[in-house]
Formats: sequence, structure tokens, C-alpha cells
Amino acid sequence: MNRTQIIYSLIGVITLAVLAGVVLWSGVFEAENESLVPENQPAVSPKATSSSTNQTDKQYYGSSTIGQSVEGRAISVHTFGNADNHLLFVGGIHGGYEWNSVVLAYNLIDYLQANPSELPENIKVSIIPSANPDGVYALAGKTGPISAADVPADANPGGPERFNANGVDLNRNFACRWQPTSNWRSEEIDAGTSAFSEPEARVIRDYVQSHGLSAGIFFHSAAGAVYGAACNGQVGPQTKTLLNTYANAAGYRAVERFDAYPITGDVESWLTKLGIPAVSVELSNHTDTEWQKNLAGVKAVIKQFSQ
Repeated sequence: MNRTQIIYSLIGVITLAVLAGVVLWSGVFEAENESLVPENQPAVSPKATSSSTNQTDKQYYGSSTIGQSVEGRAISVHTFGNADNHLLFVGGIHGGYEWNSVVLAYNLIDYLQANPSELPENIKVSIIPSANPDGVYALAGKTGPISAADVPADANPGGPERFNANGVDLNRNFACRWQPTSNWRSEEIDAGTSAFSEPEARVIRDYVQSHGLSAGIFFHSAAGAVYGAACNGQVGPQTKTLLNTYANAAGYRAVERFDAYPITGDVESWLTKLGIPAVSVELSNHTDTEWQKNLAGVKAVIKQFSQ
């Protein structure tokens, strides 16, 4: 069975994303039995996570390692298409705490591989499925390579699994209103010793700065909404359009700015500082990928930027 399938069969929905796309050092979880695919749940194929390139008349696909985490785990990017309109999707910046965002990103990788005709010729899509692999491994209770049998049955999202191996919240480590401490709900959290002090944040920074982006979409959980971003001042018109396009198609609430509590140094706002529209897509809970909703949102954004 494939990664997603074996996780569902062994440990149920709660531990699905712990292993989907993040098992073994390269993030590959080899699967053996096709009979346990959950209904309406896209498969996560091993070939979607192996380093490769493929050139056909209709589509280019490539995957590569673009950096490493604190504990040396690979951070990969998967790219479809070869055009100037470049959309970046990122999952798992909050590690095991938001493990379903990792599964969602891998499902998107599989979908685009299985449906190359869905991508217009003038669109390139890149996906970083797990921006905080150490946080995902922390959920499984191990620091080294793991298999399905290693994942505890009572694994749950929360606690230190949100942070990287240095205890830093990566989504407070970017150069937009950065401060050494920030907030998560009512807690004061570590934002690093400086903006981009953490290797995972630098990986995203370097990728963004070396690849022209048209927009950035970051998967999170769990608020059931799409949030806009702005480093300073008001949310820009391009971000508003991106926000409403995704939210309306997916059926999430559209919220211009997150204001439940003050945050600093988030990656989405840093992208807007560079002139790149960016949004946070918050899934409704910590267990479901809400695949059909998010596929509709992704398709709507692709259509928006292809016109």
C-alpha cells in the first residue's frame, strides 16, 4: 500500500500525516498493498517523493532536495511545469502539530502527477510538502528514521511538535516585524536568535529569492479559513484577490488579516514584503485534508494565474 494507505490502516486518522511523505530520511514511505485506500482519498505515490526529472511534450516534473533541517532531514521541492507564472505551495511549517497539511501537500503532488493535463502550459507549480520535517518526526516520538510500526497509537498533534528541533516556531523566524519572542495563542514562544536563524527558514528564503514567484500558498491547521497577509500596512489587492479566489472555491471563510493575537515574523507577511501575494490556508481541524475543498481552491488559483 502507499504511504497514506498504510498510515490509515495501522494507526488511523490521527497519525496519517505523521508518515505521509516524511517516512525515511528522504521522506519516502514505500507502500505495498492497494486494497486499503480510503474512499475519495488520493494516493501518495512513492515516485512522487523520489528525486527525478521527467520531460514530456505536455509536462515537466522534477523533485530535488533544497536543504536540510536542524537534525539533517531533507527538505524537498516538487515542481510541475516550466513557465514564468510560478505558484508555490508549502505544507508542514508547523511540523507534527499540523501534520494534515503535509498530507495535503503530498496529495497535491500525486494529483498533478496523475493529471498533467490539469496544469496549463503557462503555469509552473512548486510544492514543498514538509517545511519542518523534525517537527513531524517529533510527533512519532523518534529522532531517527522511522517506519509505521514506530508510530505510537496515542500520537496526537500538539506540544513541541509545532516547533523545529531548536524549539523555534519557524513561522515567527522570517524578516517581517521579527522579534526574538512572539506569540502562539496565550503563550510566549521562541522566534529564534535573529530572522532566518533557523536552517528551515533559510531554505524557504533561499528558494523564494532564487525563483521568481507569482504567489505563495501555505497550508496550516486548524481554523477553517483563508487569511491574507501584509508586512506593513494594508493587505494588497493581489493578496486580496488570491485570498478570495481560494476561499470562495474551497468554501472557507475569507479573512484579510489574522488578528486573534499579535504575531511577528511569519513567512506569508515576509513574502508580501517582497511584493509576492501570499495567503495562509487553514484546514478546519488537525486530522482531515479536506481534499476536495482544497483541490477546488488550488484549481481556482491556477485558473486565476493562467488567464
